[in-house]
Amino acid sequence: MSRPSDLCTATLVEVATLVKHKKISPVELAEAMLARIQRLDAKLHSYITVTDELALQQARTAERDIDKGEYRGPLHGIPIGIKDVFCTQGIRTTGAATPLRNWVPDYNATVVEKLSMAGAVFLGKQSLTEWSFGGYPSWLAAPVNPWGSTFWTGESSSGSGVATAAGLCFGALGTDAGGSIRYPSSCNGIVGLKPSLGRVSQYGCLPVTPSLCVIGPMARSVADTAVLLQVIAGFDIVDPISRREAIPNYLREAYKGVNGMRIGIDAEYCTTNVDPQVSGAVLATTSIFKQLGATVREVKLEGLTDAKVAWRAIIAAEMAVAYHRHYSVDPSAFNPILRAFLAKGYTIRGTDCARAYAEQQLWRRRLEKLYEDIDLLLCPIMLRPFPQEDFSETHAEEMWESILTYQQFSGPFNLAGTPSIVVPCGSSDQGMPLALQLVGRYNEEATVLRAAHAYEQATEWHTKRPPVG
Repeated sequence: MSRPSDLCTATLVEVATLVKHKKISPVELAEAMLARIQRLDAKLHSYITVTDELALQQARTAERDIDKGEYRGPLHGIPIGIKDVFCTQGIRTTGAATPLRNWVPDYNATVVEKLSMAGAVFLGKQSLTEWSFGGYPSWLAAPVNPWGSTFWTGESSSGSGVATAAGLCFGALGTDAGGSIRYPSSCNGIVGLKPSLGRVSQYGCLPVTPSLCVIGPMARSVADTAVLLQVIAGFDIVDPISRREAIPNYLREAYKGVNGMRIGIDAEYCTTNVDPQVSGAVLATTSIFKQLGATVREVKLEGLTDAKVAWRAIIAAEMAVAYHRHYSVDPSAFNPILRAFLAKGYTIRGTDCARAYAEQQLWRRRLEKLYEDIDLLLCPIMLRPFPQEDFSETHAEEMWESILTYQQFSGPFNLAGTPSIVVPCGSSDQGMPLALQLVGRYNEEATVLRAAHAYEQATEWHTKRPPVG
């Protein structure tokens, strides 16, 4: 049996098998992970709050239940992290926002309740950009990319990406209104899944943009994300966005392969404004998919510029509504990046919103038409491995225009509400992770998991770990 400390960088599925067969105990795992957090996170800053007492209590309970034969499934006794945007009863939930710095909710978010029922062990609340958008408040140290400290960690689920990559949890939950699961997953060399809008309940998640934001898993393998999604997916009557849709067995579906699958790729879309290292790595994956039995077809995406502009209008307007209670009292409590974006949100007229929502419907229909001939769209998620300095407060006033460029591969698919997944597919000359993105039809998370898992298992990129302790 491996020592618990040796297992911290293993996959969730690998460790769950050991827990199920009592080859390692949840308490040993929790203790090993908490020790690793104590040793490494003073430099990585991936957690805002570490809930060590709660984690050990939950681990002891899980161990007793498993010993009694009451095994609940692959999350039982597994230490995970939770982005500090989900309400946790009796535990402060800050959203990395100054007005909420010491707020302690008296209830749990639906996803937290579901994870608890599955027997997961909560290590703590993970860091993020302020109010899930950009920049960090003065009282919070920014997470550090474990692959290279001068490179971007992604927005907004940055702490979740860093912690998962560095072996400070076996998986995490993030949110994504415009790339906030997929960016930090790409930056930190892990897998991130953005489900369809309405697939996972938003109840108890600090508000951002209800018509764009989704909750999804981040982990070190595709199978791990399938396990996490299985637990958190499903209808929730208290969430108006939630949908009554059947939930398949995601892990079983992920193993079905891609034989006969049709994958579309728009080469111009994948290369315009994109670092050749990124586009080259993504385009090179087509040969792997062909070897695995998929068909790769050239497609043409129409209406992307209008879709990005519509996404920007909607996210800015909905953020202005979501944060008005606090912003109207003290705008200076918001960092310059967020303050500049909210100022734009307040200028958006009702006619601008109406036009944006109409464009959203048109964009969705365009993608539905595209998917008559393909099952998945393959593209990058990021233009290049960004230096951290590109997202400093000095660029706050440029954000309104620049966001349309770097949202090339993310915002349009939030606008559509379709599922997408990012998977490691290469490494830059500077040793930074590169990732592909697979985008599916609405409500077809199983399809993106199938393709992502097949690619992952045919390559070795997912086995790489950052050079930390």
